[in-house]
Amino acid sequence: MSRARAVARAVLPVLTAVLAFLGVWLFVSYVLLTPERRQILVPPPQDVLTRSLLDWSRLRPMLRALLLDVQISMLGLLIACVLGVAAAIVMSQSSWLERGLYPFAIVLQTVPILAIVPLIGLWFSYGFAGRIVVCVIIAVFPMIANTLFGIHSVERGAHDLFTLNRASRWQRLVKLQLPAALPSMFAGLRISAGLSVIGALVGDFFFVQGQPGLGTLLSVYISRVSSTDLFAAIMLSSLYGIVIFSLFTGLTGLVIGSWYRGARTTREEN
Repeated sequence: MSRARAVARAVLPVLTAVLAFLGVWLFVSYVLLTPERRQILVPPPQDVLTRSLLDWSRLRPMLRALLLDVQISMLGLLIACVLGVAAAIVMSQSSWLERGLYPFAIVLQTVPILAIVPLIGLWFSYGFAGRIVVCVIIAVFPMIANTLFGIHSVERGAHDLFTLNRASRWQRLVKLQLPAALPSMFAGLRISAGLSVIGALVGDFFFVQGQPGLGTLLSVYISRVSSTDLFAAIMLSSLYGIVIFSLFTGLTGLVIGSWYRGARTTREEN
């Protein structure tokens, strides 16, 4: 019974939200819109399901595009994580390095990506490589900011203990600062994972050479006024974003939970 209640508490809120969303969708389609405008602006969910999602000839290119976006977003996220952690470690070793490099990290977060699309295309081509670069630019800043915050959040007493034991800079970094920054790093990873999906879609919109991604198909469906296909592609991209965020949320709970349990055990033994 307790397990059933736990499952109900986990499933019922999600199911209620989905049903409420479908209710609003149906209300807008059948009450607020005329039949002519309905098929163009907000087609009802059953039309999206039968005409697009259950039609293999329409669903197949969407799945191929989704697979490409999965590759781009995951590779971009991996590069962003490596670059972000490395940059944060470098900046944490010297205050003048942090003051000199951190503004460039802020620029990566604030610069309008559309303004540098032509440069990215000229430097890295308008195909797969260009999309990866867009994804990295969008996703790297949370890793830098959160890792740097975690490294700086170590208590002063812990630093004094390492100083008394004559720990080297490398030992202080590996055994104290990076373990202490682990929760912040995984918080940044969750944010960057979601941004990497957005980066992949944005790259698809503007780098159309090679195999099309979901962003490319979205622009095609908009130009064709194919509303059911457009809504189906939006649902697939949203579902992919939810899955990625949920996976990294679970990974964060698994790793950080183990980290806290290990830290608690160490304190109890001491």
